[in-house]
Amino acid sequence: MTDPAPHTPQPPEDVRPDPRTAVVMITHNRRDEALLALSRLRELPERPHVVVVDNGSADGTAEAVREQHAWAELVASPVNLGAVGRNVAVERVDAPYVAFCDDDTWWEPGALRRAADALDAHPRIGVVTGRILVEPGAREDPINAELLHSPVEGPEWLPGPALGSFLAGASVVRRAAFRQVGGFSERLWLGGEEELLAADLATAGWELCHLPDVVVHHRASTVRDPDLRRRHGLRNTLWFIWLRRPLRAALRRSRDVLVGAPRDRVTALALLDALRGAPWVLRERRPLPDRVERRFLALEESQRTSTARRYVS
Repeated sequence: MTDPAPHTPQPPEDVRPDPRTAVVMITHNRRDEALLALSRLRELPERPHVVVVDNGSADGTAEAVREQHAWAELVASPVNLGAVGRNVAVERVDAPYVAFCDDDTWWEPGALRRAADALDAHPRIGVVTGRILVEPGAREDPINAELLHSPVEGPEWLPGPALGSFLAGASVVRRAAFRQVGGFSERLWLGGEEELLAADLATAGWELCHLPDVVVHHRASTVRDPDLRRRHGLRNTLWFIWLRRPLRAALRRSRDVLVGAPRDRVTALALLDALRGAPWVLRERRPLPDRVERRFLALEESQRTSTARRYVS
């Protein structure tokens, strides 16, 4: 499969509303970014039902959304639910498909229709992950090449490369599949939370697929705590490894993750967090079946060498 050509925005081939896909956004203390993303979503020809979960923001996000984007459904949580905010929102929609959207991303016109078409045509696909363009400039995100050349083997009928995991802010999920496996884990909260959900979807028989013509734009917010993000991402990766990987694979993958992480205070805190969770992790441990474990084995080399995924702040 060849790399996609440089992106040139195309007018949507169909400007009719398309109720098949709803959009779910979580946000926390990023009022301006959330308002911009909602403005973009409102312009989509698909006219999706949009649910915004404000995760306990203290910057007036909920009030601003209520005043400026009353067309969107707002859930104002008093606390930060992390990724579980998506679970709350999914329960509020009736559409068969749900496009996740971070507060610094937005879907390109026509992308939701193309994702829904693929999900309609292939009822065993649980997740479609799109192509990410970095703004300003609509530059290719480095992760796109890894998605396009995924080493995971999938069935021949898949319309694009098979994936082992997915990126929540750039993916459309089948609502029934998402609910079947319980959505995002409350334990993991936020940061690399997709891997566990992806493994459980695959275990339940669902396929994950990359479609380069399903395009999402990402303008990374400057309002973030990179150290906390890295700490949670590293902790959650270690938890996933010991929740689902067989013993030898768990030992090998843990070694690779820790060798690749910076030797600093943030990594030390992440490791301590992971160790503190060991009792519940071991209690809830369910190693993957062989057919799913093979997917994660296929990903290990790219995970070791990836320049798009690094545990650095």
